[in-house]
Amino acid sequence: QVQLVESGGGLVQAGGSLRLSCAASGRIFSVNVMGWYRQAPGKQRELVARITSGGTTNVADSVKGRFAISRDNAKNTVFLQMNSLKPEDTAVYYCNIDQRDRDYWGQGTQVTVSS
Repeated sequence: QVQLVESGGGLVQAGGSLRLSCAASGRIFSVNVMGWYRQAPGKQRELVARITSGGTTNVADSVKGRFAISRDNAKNTVFLQMNSLKPEDTAVYYCNIDQRDRDYWGQGTQVTVSS
């Protein structure tokens, strides 16, 4: 089993920044993909960004140039630096780890961007 603990969400004004962190613990395989997804009210969950254990990243077009994903493999932690936030970025952000047994989800952290 794997546990994911997210932190860093909150309320911020448009144009501001937030940094999300997600620490994974438990049975972590060395090869995996960690990522962030988000779900706004009334919408489907969507990929924000993900990063492989080798450092390859994939960032959604809607946040490209504003958000950056990184990870610390030694600490099994993934980060999402969010800059130039917009009201449309308001959502619950979920951490995910996808490895050979299955994928796991965190509980989610609320990000609210006021205009």
